[in-house]
Amino acid sequence: MNPQRFALLEEARRALPEGFKAELSGDLLVVQAPPSAAHQLNLSKIRRQFDAHTPTGYIDTGNTDLASPRTAKVRNPDLTYLPEEAMATTDSSVAAELALIAVEVVSPSNPENDWVGKLRDYPLMGIPLYLVVDARQKTVTLFSEVENGRYRLREDADFGETVHIPEPFGFILDTSGLRPY
Repeated sequence: MNPQRFALLEEARRALPEGFKAELSGDLLVVQAPPSAAHQLNLSKIRRQFDAHTPTGYIDTGNTDLASPRTAKVRNPDLTYLPEEAMATTDSSVAAELALIAVEVVSPSNPENDWVGKLRDYPLMGIPLYLVVDARQKTVTLFSEVENGRYRLREDADFGETVHIPEPFGFILDTSGLRPY
C-alpha cells in the first residue's frame, strides 16, 4: 500500500471518538463498540492462566495497537504479550512482530473480523500464535506455526476441554471456567 494512503487511513482511525476500537486491514477500517461484561469475564479467565506462564521481560496488554506498516495493517487484540521495553514508548502503537500471541474473544456482533480478517492478518503481521475464544460456539481454537503468511497448525477444543499452549508459554489452557453467550 502507498505509504501516504496508509498514513491517511491511520489518521482517520485515530480520530474516532473515545470508547471505540478501530483497526486497519489494508483499505478496510474496522470499528467496534466496547465489549460486553461476559466478553471481559472470559478474557479475564484466559489472561490469568497466561499471566502465570509469561516469559520474563514480557507483559500482558489489552487494546494495544499492533502495527505492521509493510502489510498496511493495524490490529488491536483483546490480549497480547509484548516485551516490557517495547511498551516504554509514547507512540500509540507497537511493532506487531514483537507480540508473542494475539488472543481474541469473538464479538457476537462481528465474528467475521476474528475468524476471517484477523486469521488472515495476524500471520502476515508476524504474530506466531493466535487464540480464538468463541463463546457463541463454546469453542477455543489455537492457530500456530506461521508459514508462507498463514498458520499451518490448528487445535480445536470445546469449552471444558484443554488446549496445549506452546512455548514460550508452555502450559495447558483450562477452558472449563469459560462462559457461553
